[in-house]
Amino acid sequence: MSKGKVLVVDDAKVDLMNLEKIVTGAGYQVVTAVSGEQAVDKAKSEKPDLIFMDVNMKEVDGFQATRTLQGTPETKGIPVVFVTAKNQQADRVWAQMLGAKGFVTKPYSTEQILDQLSAI
Repeated sequence: MSKGKVLVVDDAKVDLMNLEKIVTGAGYQVVTAVSGEQAVDKAKSEKPDLIFMDVNMKEVDGFQATRTLQGTPETKGIPVVFVTAKNQQADRVWAQMLGAKGFVTKPYSTEQILDQLSAI
């Protein structure tokens, strides 16, 4: 039985597959998206328990997608954890201002992802 549903968002196929493998291995159902725009649509339709969101994506980046999610009544309560190569203090502050529940920098360990899952 699945522990819950997680939306994994990343435009890099390798990163998307790696996160999907970790989350699925932990017993969660995984839904994927490859853009910020797709993430917003999937969050509305799938109602995940958590979103792992990349930041650097073309057109709608992870910060923009999260701002949209937080401003939409049906998705504003879904926790977002950024999983990104961006590691500047300003990025972390911006993530907090957007209401992110976590911030994991790439390259990450399996344990870092599992820690975020156990926090939901």
